[in-house]
Amino acid sequence: MTSPSPRPTPQGPPLDLGGRTALVTGAAGGIGRACALRLAAAGAKVRAVDRDAAGLAALAEQSGPLAGVLEPHVLDLTDLDAAEQAAAGTDVLVNNAGIQLVRPIEEFPPEVFHTVLTVMLEAPFRLIRGALPHMYGQGWGRIVNISSVHGLRASAYKSAYVAAKHGLEGLSKTAALEGAPHGVTSNCVNPAYVRTPLVEKQLTDQARAHGVPEERVLAEVLLQDSAVKRLIEPEEVAEAVAYLCAPQASFVTGTSLVLDGGWTAH
Repeated sequence: MTSPSPRPTPQGPPLDLGGRTALVTGAAGGIGRACALRLAAAGAKVRAVDRDAAGLAALAEQSGPLAGVLEPHVLDLTDLDAAEQAAAGTDVLVNNAGIQLVRPIEEFPPEVFHTVLTVMLEAPFRLIRGALPHMYGQGWGRIVNISSVHGLRASAYKSAYVAAKHGLEGLSKTAALEGAPHGVTSNCVNPAYVRTPLVEKQLTDQARAHGVPEERVLAEVLLQDSAVKRLIEPEEVAEAVAYLCAPQASFVTGTSLVLDGGWTAH
């Protein structure tokens, strides 16, 4: 007796952001670069925001064959007024830009703490504030905040980063509650360690802070709490962002989409 043929899996329509404008911060590399390319591939006009002009130029060259258009926008997010203005007319906002410093609290430079909170919490607030009038006016919008497993859990020696990500979670939920009557969703995507320059630059600092050789940091520190013992690829995070922009996710708001390899299952 032959086994019955498996039923075909229903496939939703491909993501179509034709006619939409997306803004992605931290777009010159890592997760931001992957998100900018993914949204452009879906047909969006992408404002790629970063302070790295050379990185944005390289990104623009790579986006040539994609369906959408990628517009490099050199901007330092500590210029909060400029950040808010840059978000005007945005249909999809991806708050991704981040910085990291690994130090014990008693050694953490206050000026760096201030900068981390400015770039990773206050700037997203200003970008959302700048984007909402257009989103509300048309009755549709998507806000995706690239949070982290550190928006849900803390790690030692990352006071500024953890504080910023926890704050971003609250900001995202507030935007979800306010935006729901206007057709605007707001969610977080929470990856564990992603294969990005931000993570690679941590290895030396983590080795010093934890007192282990640098070659052991990945397995013994970064991936210690992850059931899946590998780094996440930026493109995997970008697909989660794309899902939250799709029609199938119109009921998903005020939540955190966790991509942590089982970290928070403990």
